[in-house]
Amino acid sequence: MAHASHAAAPADTPVTTRHGVCNLCEAICGLTFQVQGNRIVSVKGNEADPLSRGHICPKAVALKDLHEDPDRLRQPIRRVTVDGETRWEPISWDQAFDLVVDGLARVREAYGSSAVGVYQGNPNVHNWGNITHGHLFLSQLKTRARFSATSADQLPHHVVAHALYGHQLAIPIPDIDHTRFMLILGGNPLASNGSLMTVPDVRARFKALKARGGKLVVVDPRRTETAAIADEHLFIDPGTDAAWLLALIHTLFDEGLAKPGALQSILDQIDAVRAAVEPFSPEAMAAHTGIDSAATRRLARELAHADGGVVYGRMGVSTQPHGVVCQWAIQVLNLLTGNVDRIGGAMLTQPALNLIDLKLMGPGHLGAWRSRVRGAPEFSGELPVSVMAEEMLTPGKGQIRALVTAAGNPVLSTPNGRQLDQALAGLDFMVSIDFYLNETTRHADVILPPTCFVEHDHYDLVFLHLAVRNVSRYSPAIVERGPDTRHDWEIYAELARRYAQRTWALERGRMRERLQGMLVRGIVGRLAPHRLLALGLKRSGSGLTFERLKAHPEGIDLGPLQPSLINRLQRRKRRIALLPDLIRLELPFLAQAFPSHAAGTAASATQTERPALKLIGRRDVRTNNSWMHNSERLVSGKPRCTLWMHPDDASRRGLTDGQTVAVSSRVGQIAVPLHVTADIRPGVVSLPHGWGHDRPGIALQVAQAHAGASINDLTDDRLTERISANAAFSAVPVDVVAV
Repeated sequence: MAHASHAAAPADTPVTTRHGVCNLCEAICGLTFQVQGNRIVSVKGNEADPLSRGHICPKAVALKDLHEDPDRLRQPIRRVTVDGETRWEPISWDQAFDLVVDGLARVREAYGSSAVGVYQGNPNVHNWGNITHGHLFLSQLKTRARFSATSADQLPHHVVAHALYGHQLAIPIPDIDHTRFMLILGGNPLASNGSLMTVPDVRARFKALKARGGKLVVVDPRRTETAAIADEHLFIDPGTDAAWLLALIHTLFDEGLAKPGALQSILDQIDAVRAAVEPFSPEAMAAHTGIDSAATRRLARELAHADGGVVYGRMGVSTQPHGVVCQWAIQVLNLLTGNVDRIGGAMLTQPALNLIDLKLMGPGHLGAWRSRVRGAPEFSGELPVSVMAEEMLTPGKGQIRALVTAAGNPVLSTPNGRQLDQALAGLDFMVSIDFYLNETTRHADVILPPTCFVEHDHYDLVFLHLAVRNVSRYSPAIVERGPDTRHDWEIYAELARRYAQRTWALERGRMRERLQGMLVRGIVGRLAPHRLLALGLKRSGSGLTFERLKAHPEGIDLGPLQPSLINRLQRRKRRIALLPDLIRLELPFLAQAFPSHAAGTAASATQTERPALKLIGRRDVRTNNSWMHNSERLVSGKPRCTLWMHPDDASRRGLTDGQTVAVSSRVGQIAVPLHVTADIRPGVVSLPHGWGHDRPGIALQVAQAHAGASINDLTDDRLTERISANAAFSAVPVDVVAV
């Protein structure tokens, strides 16, 4: 495997300043690079950036590490077996493209379109070439076996946005710069820099919230970094957030606090919601959630009376069995208190290139078809990752026999990773578009590595839709790409061209459709993403041009969030039905899951029926994906892959801080160091995501030296969100014993 050299430039080579962006997480912070020749000398925050305002976290500095990483692939490789041993050999791009097209086409010809699966990882939406050109190739596969990181994370957000507001991307964003009351559940912005709420420099924004007399409240089973600086933190029993949120809604009605204000004219079914939440009083739910009813009622009043308040819930409330109900309840709370489409509440971001208005992203749909084995529903053309392994392992028509992975490592990021490991090993053919030989791509027959983040230009097509301020920013490449390398969009365009030629005979009939597809692929495939951006801006009517963006790489400020949702809905003659059928049918089940009988009965059930310990995840500011673990500066220092446990639970089991413990669930067992801390609720343990680099056959030297253990060797593919089948990582029952 060939690696690029990053030798120092001659001493007299001038150092230049270039402006760019960190697209490693959703904060999309603006950066200033010092570059000498083709070598990055330093990375700093750009104080002129209107969104991040000079903020930077350790991940951004590691862009230099990723670019220079000797383990990063820079040319295609294929897996070969010699004398029973697996080896990897470099091949040319022409040879690689032909191998991929032939391998996928052969499976499709033999077993049908849906025998070819697709998995797209989280970095796909961070790299705009995947978005602009990926569909040229992936749409030609014509498979229903499509999966992505969406259903291991934020799928309930999209389901609720579609149901209430008519589009999967119409997610109201907290107006954090003007709110006076912010309630956070299952989110930790100080570690994530915001998630489905692009908010760099969040610590300063929270400080400003308090300075203007506002209040920050966090509800979480763990005292997170955000909870530690909040005005108030309440521990909650994992998996009961829906019960508590419904108790808040109950209080709004019970105490006459439901006052939608300007939203009243477009809200339907308010009385139906009132009746549906009747069983969920704060007094009845306290036994389940562990939150005192008086605190619940007080916080409902504070939200209702705030001059601009907002409830925000993130991954912790999405990745549990009632995730869709949680996200629906959050929207209903904001709607009933008049805080949607209100300054200081939650509003839609209005980016210069609006994917909704330009119809560049579909509104979404739920359950148009279902998975072959379990019958799990699709959303917007994708099946949930919780069923991916079983669709490979279960024989029969439609069994997945080939797979395309793009910028993803589902062995470490989806539930029951060991089962998926087994499934990948049995595929007839697999190709990975990735620049690492990792726990997933080691199963591929061919790996096609795209250029690194600093080697290509960038525009945030998705995260500018979720930003807490309207901005626009185009970033040119910081350094020149290496010789004979390909950008991700070039890889997709070439695969699309060759696959169309190879499978022409399969596309019988539909001559007009085929010719149109060839024309679109021929035109778009030759246009670099920045050319498409220029065309999109002309269509948008925003008045912003690509030339102006190029002239301001630090970004252009388009102003604070402004109310727009009501006008948008009224223009489309759409109202908000507060109680969609998918929620109406689910709430009676929740009433049974969280019965309103005496607290003593619920408490005794906790002791005798519930699992002794519930596992939740954890996020660290230095990492949000497994491939970040190959940077020494990101993994150095104290070990972060440790199991957090409350002192009472440790004492009861005879465990001490620092010792290695065995953690087991229905699907597997791992060994990790124990960290005993009062910063977690009794009965709960916590482990971070993305570790587990001890599998054989990977080429990640730094990550292997800090292997850790994978939480997804414990999470259960059979535990899913009830409506969407999103992975339910939170509240997984586990046992912990000394090794």
